[in-house]
Amino acid sequence: MVANPAPDPMMLAGRPFPLGSHPEAGGVRFAVASSTAEAVEVCLLDNGQEKRVELTERTFGVWHGVVHGVLPGQQYGYRVHGPYDPARGLRHNPAKLLVDPYAKRITGALTNLEAALGYVDNAMTGPASTVDSLGSVPLSVVTSMGGPATGVKPEVPFEESVFYELHVRGYTKRHPDVPEHLRGTYLGLAHPSVVEHLVRLGVTAVELMPVHTFVDEPSLMTAGRHNYWGYSPLGFFAPYAGYASEPGREVEEFRTMVASLHAAGIEVIVDVVFNHTCESGFEGPTLSFRGLDAPAYYAHGDNGRGLDITGCGNTLDAGSPTVVRLVTDSLRYWAGELGVDGFRFDLASVLGRPGAGPFDPNAALLTAIACDPLLASCKLIAEPWDATGDGYRVGAFGVQWAEWNGRYRDTVRDFWRGAVGVRDLAYRLTGSSDLYSDDGRRPWASINFITAHDGFTLRDMVSYNDKHNEANGEDNRDGTNDNRSWNCGAEGETSDPAVLELRARQARNLMSSLLLSMGTPMITAGDEMWRTQDGNNNAYNQDNEMSWVDWSFDDAASSLLEFTERLVAIRAASPALRQPQFFDGRITPSGEPDLVWLRPDGAEMAETDWFDDDRRTLGVWIDGANCLSRTKSGELVSDHSWLIVLHAGGDPCSFTLPPAEFGPQFEPMLDSGTPDGTPVDQTPLASGASIQLPGRTTLLLRVPRSGG
Repeated sequence: MVANPAPDPMMLAGRPFPLGSHPEAGGVRFAVASSTAEAVEVCLLDNGQEKRVELTERTFGVWHGVVHGVLPGQQYGYRVHGPYDPARGLRHNPAKLLVDPYAKRITGALTNLEAALGYVDNAMTGPASTVDSLGSVPLSVVTSMGGPATGVKPEVPFEESVFYELHVRGYTKRHPDVPEHLRGTYLGLAHPSVVEHLVRLGVTAVELMPVHTFVDEPSLMTAGRHNYWGYSPLGFFAPYAGYASEPGREVEEFRTMVASLHAAGIEVIVDVVFNHTCESGFEGPTLSFRGLDAPAYYAHGDNGRGLDITGCGNTLDAGSPTVVRLVTDSLRYWAGELGVDGFRFDLASVLGRPGAGPFDPNAALLTAIACDPLLASCKLIAEPWDATGDGYRVGAFGVQWAEWNGRYRDTVRDFWRGAVGVRDLAYRLTGSSDLYSDDGRRPWASINFITAHDGFTLRDMVSYNDKHNEANGEDNRDGTNDNRSWNCGAEGETSDPAVLELRARQARNLMSSLLLSMGTPMITAGDEMWRTQDGNNNAYNQDNEMSWVDWSFDDAASSLLEFTERLVAIRAASPALRQPQFFDGRITPSGEPDLVWLRPDGAEMAETDWFDDDRRTLGVWIDGANCLSRTKSGELVSDHSWLIVLHAGGDPCSFTLPPAEFGPQFEPMLDSGTPDGTPVDQTPLASGASIQLPGRTTLLLRVPRSGG
């Protein structure tokens, strides 16, 4: 190790931007931002040997220079000299080798937590650690731009989208058709058998759980556990190497995966975590941002103490120009260079809270993302909450943002378990106009979901009243207690035929509501195949068969898959069931309003009916004569008209079909009472007829438009 690096007389100054490492001018230009550093060294690593080169040029707070003779593949890190003064938020420590925030490849892992700590004894009052972290921390790798083509972006209209949230590793780890060395990798997801399943299911976009390079939290390392989900980011440009079949080729394999999905017409949405980093609280390791310029990256309070509104120990400061630049540069790289079609922003409320203060939908970072010419054409999806009550902002983001709609999840779960009436359900079924119409957004801004990675699977939601997280090693304290689930009469696995039939019916009801609602539906991977996590609603550290998708189909899994495929196909073929505009009571060419709510007796719902909290049955008439959906050239299209009947009561119910002015006959198209959704009797029913609904049933009936 060189204590005092000699200046390189041949070093060129280069340019400060773009940041990162870039092969050029017979070497590599390095550029890293730190407004508080007093000196910065780029450290070139070769088989454990380190060569330090001082970056003497500083422009706009960026340290930069071109180092001759360096080639792509070179491993490197930074050592930053400057004040170590925790009371001022400054934690520079040249003993700690730092990852480049802009590295496009990161290799290695955090292997010695103690060596990575920047302090001795106490993070706020102790002295700086002199232990060198080289050999114990990840390294950056110089990477050239380019690689395999990512294909033509499908550009699926939002109103036609069906999202499918999956984990790259867990989705194919048990897939029998994927070669063993490709299971759990980017190339595993690109395998023809996997893509064929996605195409057959009918989803239009996969939403990948985090694929940025991440590092296990200190608490998990200490317990000998692993962060399976990946919500602990280190590198916002570098694809996670653990999902590559061949280490070092993660960029190429990721691009190949994108191309394979694009060729099938499937978009790629990436779950991005820009609210915190893997460095945890200030008692955590110094791996990158903290040692470079902690005040420029993290929100701080009085006396240099960090602010935590993420529940993860630290909070990236959305008001910092350094963070705004980092986030937008990262997003542009993934959208432009790696072919990604959109982003789901984890704990997105943090991005609208500069300095961890009040939420502002027009905050600098949110505005910079929405106004960027490249990013504006991407699908932008907010998880509109954080770890605080003030951060729950469903419906409060700007006009270009879609949102995970937690109100939708809670209401639909409550309705089908018999806990609420139909008043709030009506908003959720029709795109949540109460949340999104007042600011000019469309129904598709509501990302509707029943389940997600965080919480019960669909099967577990109808099989457990309580969480069962003992396997996580936290004495079942972790995970939410607000599951709004119902075990249908037995907790967990059972052989009782009546309970099993009811669970399957309830799962079909929930899936029906999801795919027959206005808005953008999101299915959680494996739900359509009856996947269970044994009642674990927080399997974040379960990198095992509990979390991996099971591709061995029994009768229950096969039936639910057929049912889901049928639902998705009906939605895709029916513009009236996925309209891009909110219903407004307009009279359509058929002479009927665009939407009518019906009581079981066939009469239209009166105002007082909405306040009957014991009401468990609702009819939804959708007139398709002028549904406001359009072709790709912009022409309006018409559709059949539809009647959706939802009955969440446990007892049978008589339902009277609408009178003749709504159509001469109603064709049964879907029945949640059968395993695959095919109605037992598909004979058209006359208008005004009375039908008998079994307990807990969804029916979909069609009125053909004139001419067929």
